[in-house]
Amino acid sequence: MSVRCLIVDDEPLAIDVLKQHIARLDELEIVATCNNAIDAFQQLRRQSVDLLLLDIQMPEMTGLELLQTLQNPPKVILTTAHREYAIEGFELDVVDYLLKPIAFDRFLKAIDKFYESRRTAHAPKPAESRDDFINIHADRKTYQLPLDDIIYIASDRDYIRIVLPDKSIFAKHTIGSIAGQLPEDRFLRIHRSYIVALRRIESFDNTMVEIGKHQFPIGRNYRELVLQQLAKNS
Repeated sequence: MSVRCLIVDDEPLAIDVLKQHIARLDELEIVATCNNAIDAFQQLRRQSVDLLLLDIQMPEMTGLELLQTLQNPPKVILTTAHREYAIEGFELDVVDYLLKPIAFDRFLKAIDKFYESRRTAHAPKPAESRDDFINIHADRKTYQLPLDDIIYIASDRDYIRIVLPDKSIFAKHTIGSIAGQLPEDRFLRIHRSYIVALRRIESFDNTMVEIGKHQFPIGRNYRELVLQQLAKNS
């Protein structure tokens, strides 16, 4: 079964590059191309789309603003020249974030992620144990957060920000108290202000880790243990 693709970009050359990449893969089919988000919105209402290849910076409406208007968006790969929107993109649960100019091998990796995300979405979900959640008190509520959904946790004085694919939660906790509740084989405190999910890390070196093109510093006092743990998991 073919994968129906919609390309949205205000740069004709960028559209041509994606067309060339798609033409090399038999299972991908381009159903339309649009040069702005409003036309893309209308196309999504007219026909079914499996994969949206979406630029961010466009006139009138950005790609991220388009995503926020969609109730049931297709799978999305962001294509952009701007690195700084990566975290916001992943908070909207995009499949991947491609920086222009897009090489074919990097495009292929993104398509592989698309297939994996679609396979995972259709796979039966096992029953979750209590250890798969953490309870967080915020806004006079108790949030039961699946551990697999947590991307990172950042500290801001007496508050923490827990970043999930679809939202961020601010809570009056210390980062140390949260660190003690998280399984060490799944989360790593890399700095006095940051805890990251190990499975979300895409790359690292002696001074930082990268998640979705966002760089988190490794604190000097944490460096030895952090690098040992990262080397063990790589």
